[in-house]
Amino acid sequence: MRKIVYLKAAFLYIALATFSSAPAGAIENYIPSVSLENYWTFSGSPQLGASLAGTREFARGDTVTFFVDLANYGRVMGFKADKRADTVMDRMLADRELEYEWERTTALGITGTLRSGSDLIEVRSGDQVVEALRSGERSTDPMRFVIRISNRAPAGEYPLTLHLSYDYQYNVEVDADSIDADGRLRGFRTAYWYERADETVTIPVIVKREAYFEIAEVDADLWAGEKGSIIEVTYRNTGEEVAEDAIARLSVFKPFSSTDDQAYIGTLHPGEERTVRFRVDVDSDATEKPYSINSEIKYTDLLGGTVISESMRIPVNVGPSKRSYLLPIVVGLIIAAAGSASLLRKRRKGD
Repeated sequence: MRKIVYLKAAFLYIALATFSSAPAGAIENYIPSVSLENYWTFSGSPQLGASLAGTREFARGDTVTFFVDLANYGRVMGFKADKRADTVMDRMLADRELEYEWERTTALGITGTLRSGSDLIEVRSGDQVVEALRSGERSTDPMRFVIRISNRAPAGEYPLTLHLSYDYQYNVEVDADSIDADGRLRGFRTAYWYERADETVTIPVIVKREAYFEIAEVDADLWAGEKGSIIEVTYRNTGEEVAEDAIARLSVFKPFSSTDDQAYIGTLHPGEERTVRFRVDVDSDATEKPYSINSEIKYTDLLGGTVISESMRIPVNVGPSKRSYLLPIVVGLIIAAAGSASLLRKRRKGD
């Protein structure tokens, strides 16, 4: 029976919200155009709670989707009779109204808006909606929010604010024309009042402690056609944990190639930096311009697990091929040798 009552209330709520002449957001409650008999006054309202489904711990630099479950802890705090039910029809109407009044604690049209209090956490999703949530129930479909955690976010807890806005049934009035021969109400009708409510829930997310790396310095001026060019890179651990057995490696692409694309770093503590070298070959037809070579660090964390860092870009500049002076030198030597031979023959003739 209460299921039927709930569906009726939800339908009437939607109808009132849809056909109200006032613009959306202009009023705080929905008041029907007719006033009927009121036998009961109830107190109480919905009370929403929110919790993360799954982990609340994420890595810096991540873009993640997390799920928020809603629960309605609202309850009826009390009720009193507003009108004496002196007649049979009054008693029947009072009983019918009583059934509807218990739906006061149902939250309708719940809209959730997530906000971040830090520029290090960006909320990338819009409002999320749950159609209705009765007292004592949890949402079957969680709200989904997408956040982006900055690469600069230090480890720690970041509170996110979930603003919840919804409507709930504030009052019900009933009336009927008469009682028929079968003892049923004829011309039964209802009028509903709905009121808007707002709640704010804090949802903390945690940026976990980990080793994190950035490129502090690069020396990489290369030349087209050059073999065994040196790229010198300084890596810094900007995280909160130690990286052990760290190895830096390149992901090269044309016009580059390498047989020496890995460099051992060793143990790198938070705030510590280490400089390593790579050797690369540059194709002779490489275009003269700036390039980026991707780099990552493979290391062992404190739990003994193998971790691969986010990709980092190494800026390199490729200049034109260097002019070779070998041929002019050889030609010069030949000319000089020929001149010396000619001079020697002249001297012999003179003798």
